Amino acid sequence: MAGIFKAYDIRGVYGDAIDEKMAFKIGRAFGQIIGKGTIVIGRDTRLSAPSISKAVAEGITEAGLDVVDTGLCSTPMNYFAVGYYGYDGAVMITASHNPPEYIGAKFCRADAVPMSYETGINEIERIVTSGDFADARKKGTISTRDINEDYQKFIQQFVTEIKPFKVVIDPGHGMGAVAVPLATEGLPLSIVKLYFNLDGNFPDHEPDPLKEENLRDLIEKVKEEDADLGVSFDGDADRIRFIDEKGGIVPTDIVTALLAVDTLRRAGKEEAIVYDLRSSWVVPEEIERAGGVPIKCRVGHSYIKAKMREVGAVFGGELAGHYYYKETFTADSSDLTLLRVLEIMTREKKPLSEILRPFMKYWKTKETNFEVSDKEGKMKELAGIFSDGKVSHLDGVSVEYDDWWFNVRPSNTEPLLRLNLEAKTKERMEECLAKLEKILAG
Repeated sequence: MAGIFKAYDIRGVYGDAIDEKMAFKIGRAFGQIIGKGTIVIGRDTRLSAPSISKAVAEGITEAGLDVVDTGLCSTPMNYFAVGYYGYDGAVMITASHNPPEYIGAKFCRADAVPMSYETGINEIERIVTSGDFADARKKGTISTRDINEDYQKFIQQFVTEIKPFKVVIDPGHGMGAVAVPLATEGLPLSIVKLYFNLDGNFPDHEPDPLKEENLRDLIEKVKEEDADLGVSFDGDADRIRFIDEKGGIVPTDIVTALLAVDTLRRAGKEEAIVYDLRSSWVVPEEIERAGGVPIKCRVGHSYIKAKMREVGAVFGGELAGHYYYKETFTADSSDLTLLRVLEIMTREKKPLSEILRPFMKYWKTKETNFEVSDKEGKMKELAGIFSDGKVSHLDGVSVEYDDWWFNVRPSNTEPLLRLNLEAKTKERMEECLAKLEKILAG
């Protein structure tokens, strides 16, 4: 049991950390927290997902709540179901981008409000650990529902004009293979399918588009097909990554900037946009230039969504490849993100690389991990060394200067510190990176 209750979900190796008996307890605890009503449950294509999903559903009914099982779906489809139909909560059985031996669950309350460790997962852990289960007067029921047609109508209502494009799509044998055809059916797209057969073993590459090695086949196919765009999804299809027509990997924060400007153009008025504090300087600059209000937020989907609701934001973007929309119940939607990028390409009448060129102004490192035994001590040391800069403790420690900035934040589960750094020139980036590496490795 130890270690499966994470910051934003529950996750562990099937048969070791999580089995059907544990899943039943988790479902019963979640149902007890929600209290009454109906919970919608969906699952990804992992081999253990059907039996774990069944056990969680049975646990929820034991707590006296009804369950609506939608079967195979993406996480954004699960968010849609709880928000659109007005259910009292949702569970998505998935381990997201983790290797195939993992399984887990993501939780929402009504209106697709996420449940994080601080807002409910800690209580699930307490109930499961203590066995403090309440007896329900009456056991709930389990029914099934096909949400595909309603989801397709919902997501396609946002399409205005998309011209014919050739798009290579790699769902990595995951749930993008279910969601993308629903989102794109009837559009004038020539879709080249890569790894579309559902397979919970993920035989060709890990379902994690943030790792560049998992994009190699997609990049090759984009070049081979002379395609306009390449798209990669993670296992439960809530993360999305783009490849331009030249085979270049598009930075996720540059997509945030692009979509923020597009969202503000659509709104036609000043609106708040929330962005992950690891994002490039370009993001707040472009939001302000487009007449919006940039709101910096700590990392994590539950924090982004909470901040969006707090300030009434219309859009949010995160470095992990999650993009959030007010229209989709303030939840992430990879499908709407794909449609919006295609609409921008249609409107601009230019290849994606040309559209993005003005956004590529600064030099940014990839997120780099450092093994550190005393994470708090090291972050305090960094704050002291760089005290002449603008220091923030919103998430880990961030320091900003006129020509460069960095953020160092702790891993929730490992003895690691994660570094992101950006500078106005390549030379300054390399110089500052070398200095940070020496301190973090010391």
